[in-house]
Amino acid sequence: MSVNSTAEPAFARVAAQIRETILTGGLVSGMPLVEAELVERHQASRNTVREALRLLREQGLITHEPNKGVKVRRLDAEDLRDIFIVRRTLELGALRSRRSIGDGQLARMLQSIEGAQQACENENWREVGTQSLRFHQAIVSLLGSSRFDALFVSIAAQLRLLFASGADEPAFQQPWVARDVLIYRLLEEQRCAEAMDQLEAYLGDSERRLLASL
Repeated sequence: MSVNSTAEPAFARVAAQIRETILTGGLVSGMPLVEAELVERHQASRNTVREALRLLREQGLITHEPNKGVKVRRLDAEDLRDIFIVRRTLELGALRSRRSIGDGQLARMLQSIEGAQQACENENWREVGTQSLRFHQAIVSLLGSSRFDALFVSIAAQLRLLFASGADEPAFQQPWVARDVLIYRLLEEQRCAEAMDQLEAYLGDSERRLLASL
């Protein structure tokens, strides 16, 4: 009987599930992560959960303090600036010198755009933020690098923690929907250079607003 050597390790699967919960806003900064609860929720062994938490700590999403346990990490202004260095490198790099975007890639972006618009109509601001992050993940995927994709998954989860750190997430999220739509429309029309200019301005404005909210 052959063994599939490419199967995802159990701890990586659990880490991905916890990270997804952060990305969708189910876990926020400062929230404790209790090992026994995670074991039950994810139907995993204690060792598996501990390895998953170790991986998430390496990805900058959780912290472990002696006598205080494991908590979702609280990010500061220095973290934010570093995150936006990564964002500019990956997102702008994905559009730089690109002349066209494939139909499949555009379809993935459109799905996120439509999801954000629907969430906006429903005033589900947490979902608006999640769909916007997925749209920017789709931009990074244009690089065609699984390593960069994996890196941006963790960056997106950290951004979600920063979104929730502000006093008024609805007021923060609403203006970005139209700007994401504009970037998508330019990419749909294969006007990639103009889309990159819009994205660069977007990232600058987003960083400034997040810094102000902190």
